[in-house]
Amino acid sequence: MAESRVEVRRSKRRTRTVTAYRDGDTLVVLIPARLSKAEEAHWVAEMQRKLLKGEPRKLQPAKPSDEALLRRCAELSAKHLEGRATPNSVRWVPPMRTRWASCTPADGTIRVSEHLKSVPAWVLDYVLVHELAHLLVPSHNAKFWELVREYPRTDRAMGYLEGLSAAAGLGVVTED
Repeated sequence: MAESRVEVRRSKRRTRTVTAYRDGDTLVVLIPARLSKAEEAHWVAEMQRKLLKGEPRKLQPAKPSDEALLRRCAELSAKHLEGRATPNSVRWVPPMRTRWASCTPADGTIRVSEHLKSVPAWVLDYVLVHELAHLLVPSHNAKFWELVREYPRTDRAMGYLEGLSAAAGLGVVTED
């Protein structure tokens, strides 16, 4: 957090509460206008501490390689799709503008947005099952969703992705 900027916004309407949020690499701290410079410094430090505690650690374990994604797809296909979906390749790609991942059933390729490198494994697993199901059913029809819902955390993962998109301002839509 030391590398981020801090912006303090004072408000005459704010009387008791202090809040903070991230705006890119800037920590924005909202405080009552009446607070002294010493109180301001205290609350900035406190908000930095609280936000740092809630943020993921910078030293995270390495995320799976393309080969590991392909192996994980084989495991998920065996577990949730009776082993019927077998991609020819699965790879990380630079962040996509409107999707978390995509699949080309004709050549059996799956591409996964690098945005997903930091999500929990169960969320990535949902995305992989979703794309694996497209190898069997290209459209988002009832049969497709029947296959996807074999993954037990489908609804939770979709909610997670919707929240992630909204919080990060990505505009990525989770299809249903």
